[in-house]
Amino acid sequence: MKKRIIIFGGGGHSKVVIELLRVLGTWDIAGIIDDHLPEGTQVLDVPVLGTSELLNTLRKEGINHAVNTLGGINNYQIRLHAFEKLESLHFQFPNLIHPSAVLEPSVKLDSGIQILAKTYISSDVEIDFGTLINAGVIVSHDCVIGRCVNLSPGAMLGGEVHIGNYAQVGMGTTINMQVKIGKEARVGNGATVKGDVPPRGRVFAGTIWPYRENLSPDSKTFRKIA
Repeated sequence: MKKRIIIFGGGGHSKVVIELLRVLGTWDIAGIIDDHLPEGTQVLDVPVLGTSELLNTLRKEGINHAVNTLGGINNYQIRLHAFEKLESLHFQFPNLIHPSAVLEPSVKLDSGIQILAKTYISSDVEIDFGTLINAGVIVSHDCVIGRCVNLSPGAMLGGEVHIGNYAQVGMGTTINMQVKIGKEARVGNGATVKGDVPPRGRVFAGTIWPYRENLSPDSKTFRKIA
């Protein structure tokens, strides 16, 4: 028998989660809760039931499971507050893992984790609560991924990388082995990270971190090198 589940948030990522739930085939989507979309709006044929004021009623109707689809790309607090609201009503957060993702048996998962298509999670990786691992991500051995982290499509993490709570890693990013990304840090799309990023640090898209100015022996002018 399928378990009923509600989707919190009706934006673009909700479409990805709806498709994932349908592929898994073990969930009955009761509807979407969204504080901004009009009631009755359809997202991939799933109706918006109403705002978060309806959550308590749904809980009393016996719906125990919820999935948070608020991405919080520009403000992780939005995603965090949604989790807190749902937790206060004792909703449970299942791990949703696409069938095409590969996880080694030694991987350790908390709850509320979303792992999308064609992702590979290697040996002895630990992933904390509420983390979103997008399509095509590679997480190498012994990585530790913190709470409510967002790994964007195509990110590649070398072995023993640590990602702090609420950090965001952009599309196509490469993070070298044993690098530590601090809490609330943001790494832009396509960056290459070769050294630790401090808490709340910012690495700009398409750059190599750390930024270092070295003297070129040919031109005797300063240039940026890796």
